[in-house]
Formats: sequence, structure tokens, C-alpha cells
Amino acid sequence: MTAVYNEDTIKTLEWKEHIRKRPGMYIGKLGDGSSQDDGIYVLLKEVFDNSIDEYMMGHGKKIDVVLDKGSIKIRDYGRGIPLSKVLDVSSKMNTGAKYDSRVFKKSVGLNGVGIKAVNALSEKFVIKSFREKSVKEVEYSKGNVIANKNIKQTKEKNGTEIFFVPDESLFNNYHYLEDYIGEMMKNYVYLNTGLTINFNGKKFYSKNGLLDLLSENIKEENRRYRIIHLRGEDIEIALTHGNQYGEEYYSFVNGQHTTQGGTHLISFREAIAKTIRDFYKKDYELADIRTSTVAAISIKVHEPVFESQTKTKLGSKKIAPDGQTVRSFILDFVSNKLEVFLHKNPKIAEEIQKKIQDSEKERKAISGIKRLARTRAKKANLHNKKLRDCRIHYNTKKKGAKESTLFITEGDSASGSITTARDVKTQAVFSLKGKPLNTYTHKKKVVYENEEFNLLQAALNIEDGLENLRYGKIVIATDADVDGMHIRLLLITFFLKFFPDIIKNNHLYILQTPLFRVRNKKNTVYCYSEKEKQNTVIKLGKTSEITRFKGLGEISPSEFKYFINENIKLDPVIINKEDSISKMLDFYMGKNTPARQLFIIENLEKEEDIIV
Repeated sequence: MTAVYNEDTIKTLEWKEHIRKRPGMYIGKLGDGSSQDDGIYVLLKEVFDNSIDEYMMGHGKKIDVVLDKGSIKIRDYGRGIPLSKVLDVSSKMNTGAKYDSRVFKKSVGLNGVGIKAVNALSEKFVIKSFREKSVKEVEYSKGNVIANKNIKQTKEKNGTEIFFVPDESLFNNYHYLEDYIGEMMKNYVYLNTGLTINFNGKKFYSKNGLLDLLSENIKEENRRYRIIHLRGEDIEIALTHGNQYGEEYYSFVNGQHTTQGGTHLISFREAIAKTIRDFYKKDYELADIRTSTVAAISIKVHEPVFESQTKTKLGSKKIAPDGQTVRSFILDFVSNKLEVFLHKNPKIAEEIQKKIQDSEKERKAISGIKRLARTRAKKANLHNKKLRDCRIHYNTKKKGAKESTLFITEGDSASGSITTARDVKTQAVFSLKGKPLNTYTHKKKVVYENEEFNLLQAALNIEDGLENLRYGKIVIATDADVDGMHIRLLLITFFLKFFPDIIKNNHLYILQTPLFRVRNKKNTVYCYSEKEKQNTVIKLGKTSEITRFKGLGEISPSEFKYFINENIKLDPVIINKEDSISKMLDFYMGKNTPARQLFIIENLEKEEDIIV
């Protein structure tokens, strides 16, 4: 039957209804907090960006952030919202001061949408403005006003305080990870030198901006030369080379961490390569120049244009409406400042050239192996033998790339169960054959010589970096026994050694599967720990049937469907920036030293999560 299309079909939604019905338009994906780009972190960022904009305009040198289980409270010490407008700025779309360029010249939020989205998507949202010894407070629930309190007198300093609790009916079983929020706070202070952020008792402060960022992310012993740090009007860059494979960039616009880059990052990479070629007067391969690069760029743009409301990718072509292009602005700055720096620092210039030549030698040494490896991959019939791919061929140019998942599993039974249970549109499965090689002591050519790693690299499409990565999530799905844990470590070692950006950009996860199934005639509960099992037995009764899953292969496809779709539990693999990757790999994957033996003995009885 054909649906009737008439006047009754046309509907107009209120602002809060539209946000709740189409949250992806405002905050990207919902998620549960296991990924750094999940919606609950976008909510935090939307609120925090307003406080940052106040600081950038010269008001307030401190911001307090409190995470208490699932709630967030952010208090700044800026000017405070004009009291008569507190209700409007938190509940009327396209309302805010960011439209007045005299007040906010180069801010992050420009559309007057972000804080309203937080309001509509929160179970509880409370906004307070402290201004000239008075306070105005409004409380909401899911965008609806619960209490619009009268203006009162206060002794509090000027500023704004926002408290919110994300709506669990939208963000199912969500949880904030302090590591992710900590990284966010660090980036904010790197980009706003002199600002102090207090987050759950931790103080974040930076004196040297992007120099501090790179100093923390690449330890001194891993740098080929001291960090190059250059500043100009509306631009700051930091640059060095390490000993790792791949490239690592941190890009920012108006204090916003543009995790997906954009016009400024493309121009920055181009500018570095052009300057180096011109300086040495040699047409070096781009790959040889860029391999092992660790760099950061921050620019300020007048009324920036981002490719989405979440502001992770810059689309602006010009620095200002009547100004030069972003590309020419960055090319001019890098070409001039970096070239002058290299002339003044010949030892660093010599070290850069030596690093490029080393990369060139290794590239040429494995070029023949790479050709054979590609031929081998084709003969292995990659997409049928090792990889059971998604229905759509994803790549970064297609919207689906971020939403796709690749499960890496071992054994025919486990691979078969996941393959049968998966969502064929967005989930793919790569089958390992036994334990992979410990790659810690090997060079890059092992990636092409070893069939498993060669095919895995081809499946991910990461030979030339992450730009064409075919899957947003790479999930290691192994048994929760000693052998399964060992396979996890070997795979993590492979990525840390050759493709660290996979982990640093939060693409690698561990699949958590239940250890027990407890059921009676009415209920079935899956438990992920011994304690959870004991509590479930008490709840369902001692006569309940208890099944211990020894491996993934024992879980039926129908049950797997439950664990890898809407109820999936993923643990992100996170690199603590305080740790040196080379030292960590040497300790865990190098020779069996007395220190490692002692560590194993001391931790044998512990059941703690170790974050890599």
C-alpha cells in the first residue's frame, strides 16, 4: 500500500526533538565511551570550547573540570553569560555571541548549536552564570526546562558553570575514560599557554606550547635531533624525527584538535617536504622525507569552516574572508622560518639529511621484497582465503570507513562463529593461522616476508600510512587464556613497532567476551568475571546452569551475534605518553631478563587491566 503524502505528512520538530531524533548531525556517533570520538566526549568538548573561547579573548586563567562517574562539571572564570540571556543561549538554536566578530574573533564555536545539543542529549543539564556578584541558574532534562531560578546575589567570582549527565537511554551503558579526557586537557593547555586546567585533582599547564606537546609524546632518547619549534602570528609548529616507522601529526585550528586534519595539515605536510627538497637541492622521495616524522601545527583562522559540527576536519580555504589561502599562508611561513632555522643549525640539518638517506636505503632494500609480497597477496586470494570483507569496499573517502570494523581472530572455529554472526555490511574478519611472529627485533622487511603480516597489512591498506585505512576499528578477538593473551601481545607489538599510528589514533581494540553463561528456566546472563558470575548465581538461584567458555570457538554464532553487535564490549589499546615505546617493547618482548621474570612473579596473582 502506498503511503499518503499530504499536509499531515509535513512535520516541524522543536529544536530539542530534532537533536534527539538526529543526534549524529550534532555530535557524530553516539558510542559508549570506548572510542575517543564517541559522543559523550563531544558533549564535554562542546561545553569546554566555550570556556576556552573566553580564555582566548583574555578572560579567566583557570578552568575546573570534575568527572564523577557519569557526570561532568565545568567551571570557568571568564566574564559569565549576561544573566538575562542564560535561558536563551542554552535553549534557543542559533543564539550566541559568536556571531559578533568584535567579541569572539577567532573562536571554535561559531554556529550557536553545541551547548544546545548537550542540553537536549542530557538527562540532567544545569547552567549557572556568575556575573557582577549575581548568579542566574537554569536546570533542564532532555532539553525541557525543570527550573528557571530567579537571579540571586553571590560571592562567587565571575564565570560560567555547567553540569550535565548524558542521557543513558541514548548513550547506552556509557562510561568516561579519564585517559581520554586527560589527553583532551593536555591538548587544550598546549594550545593555550598560561591556562591552568584542574581535572579531578590533576593540574594541567604548559609554558612552551607545541614544544611541550612533542616533548611529552616523543622522549628525548627517541629523537634524531632536538625539536624544532617555530612561532609566528596565528601559527605555531613543532617538528622532529624519531626512530619509529610511519608519521605522526597533531593538528589544531583555533584551539580545536582536528583529529582528521584538513586543509591546514595537507598544506603543512606539503610545506615540510618542499622546504627540505629546496634546502638540500635534491628531489627526495616524499616517503623518505616523511617517514618517522613527529610534528604539530596550530593555526588561527577567522570564522573557520569545519566539515562537520564535531569540528574534527578543517575545510577552510582561506585564513580570513579577504586574506590569503591557508595553503599559501603555511607554505610561506614554513619555507621561510624552517629554511632559516636549518641554515643556523647545521648539525640538525645534517641529522635530517642522514635520516632521509637511511630511509631511502631501507626503502630500496625492500622494494624487491614488496613486489613479491604483492604478488603473493594476490595469489593467496586475499579477500576469500584470509579476509572475509565487508559488503562495501570502505576507504577514508567514504563515510562508512569510520564505522567499519575488522576482527582479527585465530582458529577456524572462532573465525567461523564471528563470520556467521557479524553484520556483513560493516564488519569484516581476518583469520590468523597460529601464533604470529614476535616482530620486536625485526626490520620493516619482515612485514612483507611474513605471509600473515603481509596479508594483514594489505587487508588494512596501511602500507603508505593511515590515509587509506579501510577500517575505523581493528579488534583483536582471541581467547581469554594464556595463548590468547600471547597472541594479543604479539599483534600489539606488530602495530607498535611498524604502525604505531594505529594505536595512537585509537583504532586498536581488544574484544571482551564472556567467561561464563549463567541461566535458569527464565533468564540467561553472560558474565565477564568470576565476581560477576558469583553475583549472578545469587540473583538467579544456586540451581542455575553455569557454563565456562574456554575459548571463542565454544560460543555459538547466535550468541556471538549478541556480543559483537549492539552489546559489544571493547577495551581500547592506549599508549600512556609517559612510557617510551622502545623501552616498553624491550621489556615485554625482548630477551627474558631477570627484571621481567621478577615482574611476572610479582604480578602472577593480580587480575588488573594493563593499559599498553
